[in-house]
Amino acid sequence: MQNNEYLLITGASSGIGRQCAIQLSEKYNLILCARREDKLQETKGLCKNPEKHLIFVCDLEHIETLENNLINFIKEKNITINKFLHCAGTMGMLPLKLVTPDFMINCLKINLVSAEIITKTLTGKRHNANMLNNIVFISSNISNMGAKAFSVYSASKSGLDGMMRSLAMELAPKVRVNSVLPGAVETEMTKSIYEDEEKIKEIESTYPLGLGSAHNIADVVEFLFSDKASWITGQQIIVDGGRSINISG
Repeated sequence: MQNNEYLLITGASSGIGRQCAIQLSEKYNLILCARREDKLQETKGLCKNPEKHLIFVCDLEHIETLENNLINFIKEKNITINKFLHCAGTMGMLPLKLVTPDFMINCLKINLVSAEIITKTLTGKRHNANMLNNIVFISSNISNMGAKAFSVYSASKSGLDGMMRSLAMELAPKVRVNSVLPGAVETEMTKSIYEDEEKIKEIESTYPLGLGSAHNIADVVEFLFSDKASWITGQQIIVDGGRSINISG
């Protein structure tokens, strides 16, 4: 990789995004993106070769300024971005009767719309020299399943996977696009669920291989960015310890 080529990771301040950054940092120059600079600095300090990596403070909810902010960042740093990992996400569990338009729109902005805007920006010849060649979206196994109080989150992840498949066709053969669909993994976003011991025991009983960790997801992301995955595009890679095929639990 050339010194001015970078891999952009959204949601790099915690959870799966942070773990992916740590594991990818030895091989790639990274742009760590999230809302909080202090958390991004923590991630950077955990990475290999921290001096090589850049921090891009950006709130993905503000979709109206996202494209210009990213273009300006690329120009200011005089870099190109050839890989994009979208880990940023908001979960939000609400039963249907409590769902509001603002709740829906916020979830869709962060989980879905921002990914499309960033992809559009990075595929542009003018702003990124047509350098993008690989995209991985972090989706969820709920994209293909159902659960009470998850209608909005599930819709955002199903939308992300639908978008992934169409982009894989539109951007081939220059750009490979895939999704990774994690099952239950303990992160900042799912922390409240893990604090309920009874609930976690109930959930764990439905996972043939037990509950997962951010390492399990980062390993698959690392593979998808490698040349070993050079003939894989448009795929939902499910990493959930067998949960999605367990019809007995």
